[in-house]
Amino acid sequence: MKITLRQLEIFAAIAIHGQVTSAAESVAMTQSAASMALGDLERQLDIRLFDRFGRQLILNEAGRQLLPKALEVLDRIREIEAEGRDSAFSFDLRLGASLTIGNHLLPPLLADLKRRHSRNQIQLLLKNSEQVIADVLAYRIDIGFVEGPVKDERLRQFVWCHDRLSVFTYPDHPLAGKSATQEDIRNVSWVLREKGSGTREVFDRAVASATLSPRVDFEFEQPEAIRQCVRSKLGMGCLSIFELRDAFQAGWLAPVSTPFWNLERKFQIVMHRDKHLSRSIRTILAQCGINP
Repeated sequence: MKITLRQLEIFAAIAIHGQVTSAAESVAMTQSAASMALGDLERQLDIRLFDRFGRQLILNEAGRQLLPKALEVLDRIREIEAEGRDSAFSFDLRLGASLTIGNHLLPPLLADLKRRHSRNQIQLLLKNSEQVIADVLAYRIDIGFVEGPVKDERLRQFVWCHDRLSVFTYPDHPLAGKSATQEDIRNVSWVLREKGSGTREVFDRAVASATLSPRVDFEFEQPEAIRQCVRSKLGMGCLSIFELRDAFQAGWLAPVSTPFWNLERKFQIVMHRDKHLSRSIRTILAQCGINP
């Protein structure tokens, strides 16, 4: 057998980064050595694994078929190495999460995980749900934590916990702390999350079911920007209750009840179906109360 683990490692790195330079840096190789390793692998397999567009390398069909197999081999080797070094379990994982989950639910979970397994390295990237799913599908991350429904047969999905969005406004607004009617909010201005976020998807779906056409004056990726804009009386907002509890308790924002909208949603954990369920991944899932 002539294929080496180093060749598989650089192939996977190039597939994830999309170019040789970044891939070589990620595995501590020179660019020339990485290019040579990829060339050797393609010659041994007698097939091209990437389509070349200048310096950009895009996986072709053969490369897409090989990638999950290569990643599984590399994952299993890392498990063997970790078990061989000593009895202490260690792992290295890349996680992606929506802003709400990453800011409010994952920190205590990761802290508890650190106490149980001190020898671990976790990289957490915060993006909107649409971007997290794209990273999972491209194998850029191992596990994704997202909001709302996910419709992609390439993904394995686990319901983690439930959430509820809340409409809110500034404290001296006429609707602050009250129950609104659809007519009350038909012509108000809105400050909302951007398209592609799980929060915005739930809001848009709820509004569509009530046949309303909201006037969106501002869109932000960061929930804190939305909270501050609403506080400054630029419109009403809609965010997860996790993002609002402290502001409601402090009194600088106020809830507005909207019983005619369904603002419930589920937080889900997603993985690529072809992703190897390594011991470290199973540990994370178990920490979330999930047995795959």
